[in-house]
Amino acid sequence: MIRHKILTRVCLLAVGLTVAAGPAAAGAGHNHSIDVAQAKTSEITIGAVPVAGKITMLMGVGGFSGGNVAVLPGPDGLLIVDDKLAAFSEKLAAALKPFGTGAPKFVLNTHWHFDHTGGNKRFAEAVIIAHDNVRKHMAVDQDLKALGKTVPASPPDALPDVTYNDRLTVHFNGEEIQLLHLPGGHTDGDTVVYFKKANVLHLGDLFFNGMFPFVDVAHGGSALTLARNIRDITGRFPADAKIIPGHGPLATMADLENYLDMLTSTTMFVQSATMDGKDLKTIQAQGFPTEWKKWEWPFISQAKWIELIHQSLSK
Repeated sequence: MIRHKILTRVCLLAVGLTVAAGPAAAGAGHNHSIDVAQAKTSEITIGAVPVAGKITMLMGVGGFSGGNVAVLPGPDGLLIVDDKLAAFSEKLAAALKPFGTGAPKFVLNTHWHFDHTGGNKRFAEAVIIAHDNVRKHMAVDQDLKALGKTVPASPPDALPDVTYNDRLTVHFNGEEIQLLHLPGGHTDGDTVVYFKKANVLHLGDLFFNGMFPFVDVAHGGSALTLARNIRDITGRFPADAKIIPGHGPLATMADLENYLDMLTSTTMFVQSATMDGKDLKTIQAQGFPTEWKKWEWPFISQAKWIELIHQSLSK
């Protein structure tokens, strides 16, 4: 399989694709129940939302199908960012058919979590690209205590083939796709994907649009660093960029600024309460000011978000 991917890579280079290290640039109907075993997958569809340029976002409609997917079609073939839960691999494959024949040539994973990498095995003939830590985590069993799950190691053909440490640029279908690692936010292996020509960002689970985020503290994440990373993104990329979040509807930079406001205010609230000597249960009982309570959802309640911030303080 690896040999086949190398041959595929050579063929792509022959038609004008280059992959090189380089500098990075300074929904409706979406049910977020994480318990896939209880979900009626037959009732969940994958909808397409035009973003900008050639970019389309694919998201679950009527239930949780995994993270949002970005699709870049063109004469070189398909490139996708993330590939949902394994249970939705065939539905994702069907949703990709209108964009061109054949399987994706490239899959970019924004981080290692199973709701964003579950389709890697289905699309294993693609060249899969991710941060170094994504392959490290996927290669062995992982204990996701925050979700009450043990995630088994991925099979070898589902692991990233190309990994990077800091920055990477992919040139494909006439687009410059910049990958930037911002450490210690959602996980220790997060990638920001920027389609420079289309002016589109895919932020993976650095951004839960309109919701408290999940921060995987056990795998290098931190609520405080997440806020710093989002502030970095708002200053680094164009103000008129379209933004694909890991979960939630298509967004603008104004939406990301609102998210940053929530992150900053809620983390400062927990920090201040902790410095005043309050323990976790007391802070949870007190709860956030009313303006932030609307951000909770079934998976991340305000009590859970307070807990994740509290855990981050001790890192």
